[in-house]
Parts: sequence; structure tokens; C-alpha cells
Amino acid sequence: MVCQRTVPMTHKNGVYDMLPSKRLEGLGASVFTEMDNLKRELERAGKSLINLSIGSPDRAPAHEIRNVLSKAVLDDDQYGYTLTRGTDDFRKVCAEWYQERFGVTLNPETEVLPLMGSQDGLAHVFLAYIDSGDLALIPDPGYPIYTAGLLLAGGEKVAIPLLEENGFLPDLKQIDPNIARKAKLMFLNYPNNPTAAVANLEFFDEVVEFAKEYDLLICHDAAYSELAFEGFKPVSFLQAGGAKEVGIEFHSVSKTYNLAGARLGFVVGNADVIGTLSQLKSNIDYGVFAPVLTAGAYALRNAQGSIEENKSAYQRRRDLLIEGCASAGWKMPIPQGSMFIWAPVPTGQSSVSFAMDLAREVGVIVVPGIAFGEHGEGFVRIAMVQDEGVLQEAVQRIQQFLKHCR
Repeated sequence: MVCQRTVPMTHKNGVYDMLPSKRLEGLGASVFTEMDNLKRELERAGKSLINLSIGSPDRAPAHEIRNVLSKAVLDDDQYGYTLTRGTDDFRKVCAEWYQERFGVTLNPETEVLPLMGSQDGLAHVFLAYIDSGDLALIPDPGYPIYTAGLLLAGGEKVAIPLLEENGFLPDLKQIDPNIARKAKLMFLNYPNNPTAAVANLEFFDEVVEFAKEYDLLICHDAAYSELAFEGFKPVSFLQAGGAKEVGIEFHSVSKTYNLAGARLGFVVGNADVIGTLSQLKSNIDYGVFAPVLTAGAYALRNAQGSIEENKSAYQRRRDLLIEGCASAGWKMPIPQGSMFIWAPVPTGQSSVSFAMDLAREVGVIVVPGIAFGEHGEGFVRIAMVQDEGVLQEAVQRIQQFLKHCR
């Protein structure tokens, strides 16, 4: 007797389509899909577009980093599998960098884990800690992977509002204690995507106490810790007293050194959590490509000058955009960090309607705030991911658009 496996299928016009798993339902915000469809429609129509929606660096890494990477790539011995834990040298350099940058002491053997970009770890931590039906406290508005990772693990989202009147920090006192006791983890992200808000050490001290009271795992996404302006230096969550007892922090080498396509990040903090995440990842994938680890280690150890140059470039872009839009009556808060501007919709429209009109009329693509959660309504996210000449053209187009809206 042959056992046949039944695969769920639908039948339409003589064609059978396998149905995807239910865990994919709800993934990919419909707003992102709408904007992507509009972008393709405008491209097909031949419209000139300036895309300020992408949350990825457009700049290349410093030449010295690329030189190290290119030499490593040509090494015959660099093409074997790497361990999930990466190399001893990379973990050691991460610990040294955290000590120098934040004054945080880390054990490179147990408290540091390389990642294929920080998003890799952001998604996997849910698989490591969330069972079906478990609750997680997720910022709203927030980076979409926080919700997607949770849904893929079968968890349930409790949206924590980030409101302008609170500086886009969660009001911990407003979180229902009964919900907090049931939740397993909380995500935070400062400097923030999409709001560009920043947090201080006093706030992180409160977070540690909150986590201890309700037995929560804190996951802090610090991807933009090295992209801040006017000398401002974002703090690490791990600088708060007792933070390593309750949490971990993700860092993006990709964002910091413009190595986005090379995919490199790391997570640090609580040794038990790092060990659990490492165990999960060892059953899913191998480690980061060895030449990328070599280049990342070099960057963290030697290329701090490239960070300063990067900051200056983004600050010039920020000022150009904000000053140009202000001259047309669109007042925006001035971000202290990140590569984003979180701008209130200036026309009284919904965020989707405004973003679509801006794209159709003048070819400037931004992200409606509602794409990041219901509390993002009323705002759009502008990414500073074009060079200054292109941004100047974007400003002129925005000025033209706003003039016609009056």
C-alpha cells in the first residue's frame, strides 16, 4: 500500500496552485504593497522617480574596508562553511568595540553572536522564545520585522503606542500590568525607525526595572547607534544597570559601515539568550561568509573615521531636506539620529493619500506612516538615501507639489 500525501490546492482555469501556509497570512503590510504597485505603475508610464522610501544605505563602504574584503575574497582558504558563532577574532573585536564605545564589558565567548545582518537575529529571536499564542510587546509605529517575526513564530502582538507627546517613547506606566505579566518579551529601537526618536539612559533604567517586575526579555534594536548628529552619541541599552540580566542588543555593521549587501551584524548581552539564539541558528543556517567577518572585524577595529564621514554626509542631507521643505511651509522635526525624517503630513490628507499624490504628481516616493502601525497615521517616513544633488531635486519637486496643494 502506497501512502499518498495530500497537498492543499486550489483549482482555477485548469491550473492547480498549492496554498501557502497560514503563517504567511498577515505578512507584508498592504500599504507597502500598494506603494510598490504604484511605483511599478509609474515606472512603466516612464515617470521620473526619486525613491526616498528605502531604509538602506546608498553609500559605499570606505575604500580601506573594501580593500580588506577584496583581499579576503581572493584567499583560497576563505570558502568553507563558517560556524554560526563566527570567528574568535570577530567576536573579540565586537566586545572590544562595545567596551570602547559604551563602557560595556562583554565576554566574547558567551555574550556575542555574529548575525547575517541584524534583521536575521531580530526575526530569529521570536522563533527562539515565542510559542503559539504567546504575547509580545511591540512598538507602534515600529519596524515591520518585529511584527512579521512574531507572527511567523505564532505569537500575538500587543501594540505599544509611540506617541509624539511622549517623544515617541513607550509610556511604561500605561501598559496594562496583566498584559505585561503574560508577555514574554518587549522590543525597543533607538535611534528609532521610523520616528528617528532617541532614548536616554534614564529611560533604559526604567525599562530594566519594568522587565524585572514583569519577567520580560528586552530586545533592543540599536541598528542606528552610530548614525547621529551634532555630536550626539546614542547610549546602549546595556549601559543601564542590570540590563544584561534581562536583555540583549542588536547592532548593524551593515548600517554603520555601509555594508548593507554584505549582511553583517551582531547581538550581545545576556549569555543564556545568546546561547539559545545560537542553538536555534545552528539548526537553520551556517555562519557569515568568512571574508565579510574579516572586513567587519577590520571596520570595527580601524575604520572609525568612516563613521564620522558618514554622519556628516547624512547631516548635510538632513539639513537640505528639512530647510528646503520648511521654505515651502512643511515644518518637520529635526532628527538627532537615524537615516530617517518622520514628518507630519502637511496637507490634512491621510498618510496613504498624501504619499500616493506626491508620487503621482511629482515622482517623489515616501512611506505612509500607517505602514508602520496604526499610530503612524498622520506621518510619512522620508529616508535620506540619495546624494545631495538628487535630494535637491526632490526638494524642488516637493515645493512644486505643496504650492499646487494650496
